Amino acid sequence: MNYSLDNITENIVNTYKEKGVLNHLRGPNLPSRKSIRNIIRNIESIIFPGFESEENLDSKFISYTIGAKVQQLTKDLTVELRKSLEFGCRMEHKDITCSICSNSAEEITFYLLNKIPELREVILLDVEAALKGDPAAKSSEEVILSYPGLEAIVVHRFAHELYKKNVPLIPRMMNEYIHRQTGIDIHPGATIGKRFFMDHGTGIVIGETTVIGDNVRVYQGVTLGALKVIKEEAEMKRHPTIEDNVTIYSSATILGGKTIIGKNSIIGGNVWIITSQPEESRIYVKPEEYIIRNGK
Repeated sequence: MNYSLDNITENIVNTYKEKGVLNHLRGPNLPSRKSIRNIIRNIESIIFPGFESEENLDSKFISYTIGAKVQQLTKDLTVELRKSLEFGCRMEHKDITCSICSNSAEEITFYLLNKIPELREVILLDVEAALKGDPAAKSSEEVILSYPGLEAIVVHRFAHELYKKNVPLIPRMMNEYIHRQTGIDIHPGATIGKRFFMDHGTGIVIGETTVIGDNVRVYQGVTLGALKVIKEEAEMKRHPTIEDNVTIYSSATILGGKTIIGKNSIIGGNVWIITSQPEESRIYVKPEEYIIRNGK
């Protein structure tokens, strides 16, 4: 067997020729993971000035500081959006080079930038929901600095806006980065209302066509998923609707695009739901008998 480095290299390159899946062969042509991470951090620093870095904020110069961040965000986002849109064109038209992707990238960038004040107001309501919903939370600052659920919803709200603009790749890249960071998996297509609070957060899964109303609280391990995993149903509503003021406790599983959980309901831990439930429902697993043995 030939173990020479030249032979090993040739065998590796042959897989590129046979299987494809290359990036940068003719220059950078897919969004950069590193750039997307930087965009996320820049967005967070604009939403919560001073929380993402050690910079000194002066009220006299805050417009300059935020202006510089917005300029950098504009540049980085436009570049990555152009690559993403061009990828979409290649997928749809094969080898046709898109002549309008640069203009579209700039339009979507400014669309997102103009949404920042509105999104910031909604995100501050998410902070308020965490502060009110968790007895352990002592301050808004603590929530912003340390709650993974807040970080996940911040990124989701921006990724969702790009998803609505049919941007390929980047929305998933944003949410999957935060998934790795927090253990919370929210598809960018999910529609989530105001004052959303994920307590603890680890293991929460929220599917693409999920619709969540206002003032909803979700605990760790909750799954809002599809009843069937069938590729042919990709364009259908596959995930549940959770109406306003619902609390879903840990490890509950709610499945199906036709499943609606009515307003003001409480879903207990470990339940499995595949049918709609009316408003004011209280659903829980009947406790089994516990056997407790003390000592020997």
